[in-house]
Amino acid sequence: MTIQEQIRRRFAELSPALQQVARHLLDHPAEVVTSSMRHIGVQSGSTPATLVRFAQHLGFAGWPQLKAAFVADMGLGGDAYGARAQQLVGRAGQEGLAEEMFAVQRRNLQATQHQSASRLEKVCALLEQASAVHAAGFRACFPIAFAFVYQYRLFRASVHLVDGQGGLLEMQQRAMVRGDALLVASFAPYSREALQVAQAAQAAGCRIVALTDSAASPLALLAQETLLFTIASPSFFPSVAAGLALAEALVELLASRAGKAVVRRIGDAERQLLESGAYLPAPRGD
Repeated sequence: MTIQEQIRRRFAELSPALQQVARHLLDHPAEVVTSSMRHIGVQSGSTPATLVRFAQHLGFAGWPQLKAAFVADMGLGGDAYGARAQQLVGRAGQEGLAEEMFAVQRRNLQATQHQSASRLEKVCALLEQASAVHAAGFRACFPIAFAFVYQYRLFRASVHLVDGQGGLLEMQQRAMVRGDALLVASFAPYSREALQVAQAAQAAGCRIVALTDSAASPLALLAQETLLFTIASPSFFPSVAAGLALAEALVELLASRAGKAVVRRIGDAERQLLESGAYLPAPRGD
């Protein structure tokens, strides 16, 4: 039985104050994982002591243990990077490390295709209907968002990268309005900025597409559409290769659905890049 199921089953026996906590946690399970106890107390209108009492009423020693139960239910546990790095160092000198990495990446791509290929058309329709498309990814997921924006902008002008450069994250969030769409990427442990942008998009009335590793991730819980990618890696850090492939597949499909006009727009963009000197000219044969 999951922790949320336990809370629902025992809801009737709780005092009014504890029911208030329970209601907030059931409505906002992602906050338990990503936010501090103090923040949850403010949002739920409860004191820290009440939150601790709630956890203890459910049989936990305290709030950290309750939070760990939510983490486990969402499938967000796993070895820390340092522990995985130590295991990797222990394999120093072994042959086949690179071959193992490429084999895992092939499996990641196959698993991602199986999980998400059938949903790409629905995501395309959502993005095409949006007045503007914003894309966000932070830390390791920045390349996913950047690649998506860079390629999509070649044939659609109303595509914007949300990256928070220069401390402008709040300003970029204010640009999101009802009728827009947000594509946001993150995997466990989830980026606080990614969740912040997704929550801002939800508050603005935007539709959200999550590129993430779990249907129970904080981003997926806010999204209208979710594309899952697999992050398995024999190295110390999760892999984003399948996430990049998923973003590229999405742009490919968007271009194929855009009609003949997309050919002209992409051609114009390429010509401007060459004429501006952004691209080096192709070498001439002798």
